[in-house]
Parts: sequence; C-alpha cells; structure tokens
Amino acid sequence: MNELLPFLTYCALMSGTPGPNNMMLVASGAHHGYRRTLPAILGMVSGVALLTFVMCLGLGALFIAWPALHAALRLAGTLYMLVLAWRLVGQPVALDRPPQALGFVQAALFQAVNPKSWLRAVTVASVFMPAQFSLPAGALTVSLAGAVVGFPCISGWALFGSGIGRLLSSPGRRRAFNAIMAASLALLALMLLY
Repeated sequence: MNELLPFLTYCALMSGTPGPNNMMLVASGAHHGYRRTLPAILGMVSGVALLTFVMCLGLGALFIAWPALHAALRLAGTLYMLVLAWRLVGQPVALDRPPQALGFVQAALFQAVNPKSWLRAVTVASVFMPAQFSLPAGALTVSLAGAVVGFPCISGWALFGSGIGRLLSSPGRRRAFNAIMAASLALLALMLLY
C-alpha cells in the first residue's frame, strides 16, 4: 500500500490535470457528446498504457543515451499540438456539420508525440516500477493500473465538454469555443517546449 497509493495518486493527477489529451476531449465532447468521444478516450488510455509498458521495458535508456532524441520528440509533439490547434480554429462551425470526431487509432497514436504522456511514462518507469515483479510483469501491472485510473479521469473532461456543448447553440458561440480551446492547446504546447 505504501507504494501503490503514491502511484495511483500520480496517475490520477497526470490524467486529471489539463493537458493536450484533456483539451482535445473537452472539444470533442462539446462537438460530439460523450458517446462519440468514447473511441478517443479509449485510444488515449490504450496509447498511454502501451507507451508506459514499452518505457518500463527499457525504452527510457535510449533517452538517457541520446538526449537529443528526447529534444526532437518534444519539438515534434509541440509542432503537432500547434497543428491541432490551428485545425481546431479552422473547423467549420455550422451546427449541422460538426468537425470529424477523433478516432481510437488517431488518439492512441497521438500519445507518441504527446510530451505529457512521455513524462508520465518515464516517471512511472523510473519511480514506480514494482521491484517484487519480473520486468515484464511489473511493466504490465503499472501500465494496466494506470489505464484503470486514467479512464475515469479523462472521461470527466469529455463529460465536461459534453455539458458545455449544450451552450454552443450558435455558430458564434461555437467559433469562440473553438478559439479558446485552440489557444489553450497552443499555450500548453509552448509550455511543454520549455
């Protein structure tokens, strides 16, 4: 319990606090509702779990050996988030044509360039790996436990967006919402760069 409680708390904090995933889920929830956002939620949870599993198996050693690889990944993630923010601003605001929902595969693959997901995976691999398990068993345990904790945390953001979506009954309100979400995502991207 002394090791489990800090780990679960860390996973809840990383999943529940604002970040690129959660900003995208608020926007998707607002435009599509929770049910159509669920594939993105499952994709994000699966992508983070897979990233954590691979990191726990030793991928983190590459970042120690080649720090430039970490810097390149951070830059790629920042640029991708800026592109997502730009696309969010440019999305159609017609109420009868909402933007396309983020799918499972897109959301899972986004974790490969999401700096917050990498930070979480590196921290779990370096701080929370259970010493009493074999390497694969420990990696699987923390990856699955993190997914179980993360699912309800990020679902809350999609539900919040779904609630906000009811207020976006005019193109002007929807345009303003998209601009706010895009600015938030761009700001997060730039903050993660430094």
